[in-house]
Amino acid sequence: MGIDVHQHLWGPAFLDALRRRTTAPRLDGWTLHLAGEAPYEVDPAAHDLRQRTAAAAEDGFELILTSLSAPLGIEWLPPEQAAPLLDAYHADALALPEPFRAWAAAGLAEIDTAALARLLDQGLIGLQLPATALIDAAGYERCAPLLALLEERGLPLFVHPGTAPAEEAPAWWPALVPYVQQMHAAWYAFRAFGRPRHPGLRVCFALLAGLAPLHGERLAARGGGRGQVDRQAYVETSSYGPRAVDGMVRAIGIDTIVCGSDRPYARPPTSFGLGDAAEHAIRTANPQRLLTGKD
Repeated sequence: MGIDVHQHLWGPAFLDALRRRTTAPRLDGWTLHLAGEAPYEVDPAAHDLRQRTAAAAEDGFELILTSLSAPLGIEWLPPEQAAPLLDAYHADALALPEPFRAWAAAGLAEIDTAALARLLDQGLIGLQLPATALIDAAGYERCAPLLALLEERGLPLFVHPGTAPAEEAPAWWPALVPYVQQMHAAWYAFRAFGRPRHPGLRVCFALLAGLAPLHGERLAARGGGRGQVDRQAYVETSSYGPRAVDGMVRAIGIDTIVCGSDRPYARPPTSFGLGDAAEHAIRTANPQRLLTGKD
């Protein structure tokens, strides 16, 4: 089964909700305005359901998981501002046709476990949270009710980069610096604070967890342990290719890496370029956990 765990697809209700706003995050036509960032021109075709469904069939995906784009910062808005956007996102998500399913999102200014339970009851696959919510012990204390619900139901958590601080820098800066830093911190925060609290929780970290597992030697040198692979902690591949994936396979093994395209219009490459043995393992040994994808 071809699975992609990380795509974004903005439906009509969510687009309308963004366009009704007068402050960031908001859409003016197809121009996205975020706090402290330059306006960004969204490609309408990237959020055209008919085109995306056709592309999924062409690419051979049998399951695609879509999610709220956490860098928008919606989860952190005051409840009265977050609610219309989250309601619109979930309405669109629940109406998606096959092969699409969706991750739930949750407001973080006020934790509402009952609201998440209702969404999961309706068939959402699990919960996405921004990495900025899970980078320290306080974050795990705050989000504990949400994570406990996932653990109780045997549903996964997806950790995605959150909002990036404003910088006078090139357009690629957020994806290469704050996003990576957030994911690196989230990986080790989960090891230190999340796993002890939630021993049965399955969690997937976007963009190879910022390559955090490659620092295992430094972790061991600083007394953090060696050779401890968490079989319920996964990373997904968005934006990365053969060199990064090869390093991650060596660090944490093949069966903890999953596919994510990150951008909605991404097409999966035909090969990671890891060699015949690794390619065979990727595609046959555990295809639900390690697939192919690119940014």
